[in-house]
Amino acid sequence: MGTERLVLRRFRASDASVLSEYRSDPDVARYQSWEAPYPVEKAVVAVRNFAASSPDKAGWFQYAVEHAEERVLIGDVAVRLHENLQQAEIGFTLAAAYQKKGFASEAVGAVLDRLFRLQGLHKVTGECDARNVRSAGLMERLGFQREGLLRQQTFIKGEWTDDLLYGLLAEEWTARS
Repeated sequence: MGTERLVLRRFRASDASVLSEYRSDPDVARYQSWEAPYPVEKAVVAVRNFAASSPDKAGWFQYAVEHAEERVLIGDVAVRLHENLQQAEIGFTLAAAYQKKGFASEAVGAVLDRLFRLQGLHKVTGECDARNVRSAGLMERLGFQREGLLRQQTFIKGEWTDDLLYGLLAEEWTARS
């Protein structure tokens, strides 16, 4: 699967060092569940697990986002497919050097296309730390509607954080294009 500038594919063992590198960036890790630095040994296990999962079965699947021209891993898009195969949660991470260039919108948009048009999902949700204005903005630009604010919902990295909840329905996505 891909776009004009990106290839979205299954993770490979050779991706572990790059995954470790961008997840070790404190700015990239700031609002994520992992701590920086993110050791290569941990990335090797993560990549092995990512590669073993399926985008068509319930549970998590992680798409590797590769820059098509440079042939380098620049991020990932995670999808947790619900047991009913009609709903999913989405998350995304991009290496700092590739942020603010439209790559995240492109990658997430391609995954949304697959989820809604190919897999026939009814709804996709997203959640982010309320301070993560760039993630919230990305979801809003892609048509997600803000559905809620969970106050002091998550205890992460030594503090309670508020979470924003977003949702996108199939008809909203297909009406966009």
